[in-house]
Amino acid sequence: MNIKITGSGSYIPTVTIKNKDFSNHVFLNEDGSNFALSNDVITEKFYGITGIQERKYASDNLITSDIGFIAAEKAIADANLDPETLDYIIFAHNFGDVNKGAIQSDMLPSLASRVKHKLKIKNPKCVAYDMLFGCPGWVEGVIQAQAYIKAGMAKKCLVIGAETLSRVVDPHDRDSMIYADGAGATIIEATNEDGGILAHETATYTYDEAHFLFFGKSFNQDHDPNVRYIKMHGRKIYEFALSNVPKAMKECLDKSGVDISQLKKILIHQANEKMDEAIIQRFYKLYDQQMPEGIMPMSIHELGNSSVATVPTLFDLLIKGKIKDQSINKGDVILFASVGSGMNINAIVYKM
Repeated sequence: MNIKITGSGSYIPTVTIKNKDFSNHVFLNEDGSNFALSNDVITEKFYGITGIQERKYASDNLITSDIGFIAAEKAIADANLDPETLDYIIFAHNFGDVNKGAIQSDMLPSLASRVKHKLKIKNPKCVAYDMLFGCPGWVEGVIQAQAYIKAGMAKKCLVIGAETLSRVVDPHDRDSMIYADGAGATIIEATNEDGGILAHETATYTYDEAHFLFFGKSFNQDHDPNVRYIKMHGRKIYEFALSNVPKAMKECLDKSGVDISQLKKILIHQANEKMDEAIIQRFYKLYDQQMPEGIMPMSIHELGNSSVATVPTLFDLLIKGKIKDQSINKGDVILFASVGSGMNINAIVYKM
């Protein structure tokens, strides 16, 4: 028995926000003082570092569970299965459902329960729960689904990664330009086909790193200090990721028994183009090799950083031929990797 992804789906929001759309924003320093550079210079520097040209925001009438449901429906159709046969629905997110303009998140009931309700699944044995694991949530959901199947507790699982980060950003913080909305979903299933999950690795660093990403007040001192927004210590995260993610990727690959020369693609969390490139370069350096051209498909240029949705969305777009000049084929070995709040890191070696 092998454990494979038998279906995938994604939802790309319809509202496009280009870098130039931030030209009228009032960006401030953390102490509330005016930022010295013009917005044109800020966005130019931002693009040079992150590679982001535009990002997608969910339309005002949609919330995270809605777009997760849309991606889930597509994954179920792609796998050609009856939703009633699902044993688990695992919904990875970070902030729950946040209505446009609201200051509260809503996770009662859980987003997984909401999706199960929308799918009209009557089977009470289909267990639905949420996972809060930062950006690596979807990857960790797949690892959990594999564990359930291996233990004989499940045969088919739906794993969703979705987020609407545009609803929890501080408009006065330059980092708000990074974040985006999106949803991806996959069916994880026991199968007699060759391939599937070959190895996985997960780690949580909290001694010094727990609060590298956090909820904090607006940089605008006139805003209510009790209204919180996503904040990050960008330099610390960058250094942490470069130090720890390549090692986790190597441990995972070594555990799989696959030689690095057999690796066809690395699907890494779409956080920041420069950071992702540096992580993969350092990963190959651990094997005394150069990073091969084309090893790293990217979606961040047009989609931005949609947190937990980036990896499943990238996977779905890639296998459906929607990433320019990139493809994967049956039998290819790929590596999923992610890093995010917690601070959490994980990786999966997977054979198509």
